[in-house]
Amino acid sequence: MTLEEVVGCSSTDRKMETVREALEELLVAAQRQNCLTVGVYESAQLMNVDPDCVVLCVLATDEEDESDVALQIHFTLIQAFCCDIDINIVRVSGMRRLAQVLEEPLSTDNNANEPRDLHCILVTNPQAEHLKLNEVGSYCKESRCRNQWVPSIALQER
Repeated sequence: MTLEEVVGCSSTDRKMETVREALEELLVAAQRQNCLTVGVYESAQLMNVDPDCVVLCVLATDEEDESDVALQIHFTLIQAFCCDIDINIVRVSGMRRLAQVLEEPLSTDNNANEPRDLHCILVTNPQAEHLKLNEVGSYCKESRCRNQWVPSIALQER
């Protein structure tokens, strides 16, 4: 391994950690401001009614979701719509961590309430924490420049 490869790997790892933290902080801040739309169906409805208010689309899966054909079709349609109207998109793995960040239960609770569908999350016009949105948006833009239209972020368990 050359010095450039070692330094490059370290730099890339730091960049990914920064983007991962920025995304988590952005989601928490947007949730506090009531600027999150959670769920594939709910997200599709919002993008149909008011796509201009959406600033980021987060598509979340784990390995077991990769074989869900219906979910993958929904993702393809959502991605196409987002690309068409220039909404930044990020694919996230680590549903358990995403649920922790949003303080969502992963399974049905004692009151028989179903957990929300975290597979698609839209961030809409957050007023605060715009620096975190800029960080995530910059990462998406850099990825598009490298022909990676839907960048991936792996959320780490803590």
